[in-house]
Amino acid sequence: QVQLVEAGGGLVQTGDSLRLSCAASGRTASSYAMGWFRQAPGKEREFVTFIGQDGRNKDYADSVKGRFTISRDNVKNTVYLQMNSLKPEDTGVYYCAAARVYYSGTAFYTLVHTYDVWGQGTQVTVSS
Repeated sequence: QVQLVEAGGGLVQTGDSLRLSCAASGRTASSYAMGWFRQAPGKEREFVTFIGQDGRNKDYADSVKGRFTISRDNVKNTVYLQMNSLKPEDTGVYYCAAARVYYSGTAFYTLVHTYDVWGQGTQVTVSS
């Protein structure tokens, strides 16, 4: 089973950019679909984006479409989340997650329970 370590969070201002990374350990890391979720204080964890095992299947939450981009480097076993035009409502703890299951669609990967492994999270704070 892989282990996930997120990095790249921080405090930024509205309109700024951040790039989060998620390093996956283990030889089978490339066989996992990878997702990013976030959780604001007092709210449930919500889907942000995911990328399939081959890097072609992707989906984004409506709230981040056009601003966030997910990518993966299977040689480095790392997934990236480029976040541009950040807004205060993007504030929260961002979690990287890995799912062993392969599914050709996208809806399944928007669900928290699809994922088998979670990172510890990294805080993103966007000030207005």
